[in-house]
Amino acid sequence: MSYASTPITDIPTRSPKRKRTPSPSSASSAYHTPANGTPSLPHASTGANTYDGAADLQFAYEDDEAPNGSGIRTPEELRSSEEDEGEDKVAARERPKNLDYKVWKVLKGHQRGVAAVKFSPDGRWVATCSADCTIKIWATATGALQHTLEGHLAGISTIAWSPDSRILASGSDDKLIRLWDTRTGKCLPTPLVGHHNYVYSLAFSPKGNMLVSGSYDEAVFLWDVRTARLMRSLPAHSDPVSGVDFVRDGTLVASCSSDGLIRIWDAATGQCLKTLVHEDNAPVTSVKFSPNGKFVLAATLDSSLRLWSYVDGRCKKTYQGHRNEKYSMGVCFGMYSAGGAEEGSGEGEEQQWAFVACGSEDGSTVLWDVSSKEVLQRLPGHDGPVLGVDFCATGEMLATCGLDKTVKLWKRGDAAAGVNGHAAPAAAEVNGANGTHEAMLTD
Repeated sequence: MSYASTPITDIPTRSPKRKRTPSPSSASSAYHTPANGTPSLPHASTGANTYDGAADLQFAYEDDEAPNGSGIRTPEELRSSEEDEGEDKVAARERPKNLDYKVWKVLKGHQRGVAAVKFSPDGRWVATCSADCTIKIWATATGALQHTLEGHLAGISTIAWSPDSRILASGSDDKLIRLWDTRTGKCLPTPLVGHHNYVYSLAFSPKGNMLVSGSYDEAVFLWDVRTARLMRSLPAHSDPVSGVDFVRDGTLVASCSSDGLIRIWDAATGQCLKTLVHEDNAPVTSVKFSPNGKFVLAATLDSSLRLWSYVDGRCKKTYQGHRNEKYSMGVCFGMYSAGGAEEGSGEGEEQQWAFVACGSEDGSTVLWDVSSKEVLQRLPGHDGPVLGVDFCATGEMLATCGLDKTVKLWKRGDAAAGVNGHAAPAAAEVNGANGTHEAMLTD
């Protein structure tokens, strides 16, 4: 059984991506950090035990010194940089107020709702998973279907790419985690077995040697990918674990749950280093580390996204404007430039800013500027809740998926219209159900 569009009242047990209800349990009844105080959190980028508050909201993708590198800079940093260097510095380009994303491709083929969509790290592929028990891998450049992966016996709620884009992990209502060779489309012989309920969330470590999983059995598991063995089991939450993620250097793991808590774990020892909880204690449905590793972004069932500084335990930003009260919605970080994907690929250092994206139950996807919290764009297009969203830096592309069984690929402005400005068919459809581009691969 899987989430699909079945009302929660019609089924005896909850299932991934299905309608959530607030947990009756409070933060005080959940697993707690040690009584002798919270251990020092290592700095996610440098390994130091100190936290530089002045570095807040520097969303560098590569290093902390965003103004000197190729990382993303917030509007505040750009303004202060201009003031410091005087009039001799070339004036910074104004931050766009609208990103002008347009539908480029509509990918069809899944027979039930699509729970998640993920770009491969190398940008070549888009993977999707569904309540129809299949995973599909599409070519990013064309939208053509490359593989349909079959092997799970129940709906699939989560997928994760290895850093080298060669392995895809999937978690299912059948309580198994399977690893797939994306070059051949074959399932690796040994699944990861250990969870006692639906597997709901997955994330690879940056080196690709570990996998973290969250389940409806309320536990977080750390796996050795090479041996397919369980390394560590964390008694993480008092309700189903709805999201997990690794920090950029692999030293920390974040987890969240419908118990309203976000926990930060030491990946090496399994020790809980920090517990974050908002005063409203709304169920948390997904969590993701910021690209620079200093913050976590969490989606909650009070129609809010919150950006937390997990070192000092403070909520830095709250993003609102979407509707999210029943379903788990995926979140992602992205980046944008003044000129878009085409102009941004030219010479020199292109100014870039960060945004966050999340689906909505009204069928739209909302993009916010990270620093100003302004809504940069609202993307309509799905017929029903948008469950997944992901960003690909190559070409500044977005992917969304939802209960309407479709996947949509979005590009900015002229990039969605074709090459050299020549018009392309609006929202070209790719049908992956009839096997035209499909390789039906089985074990």
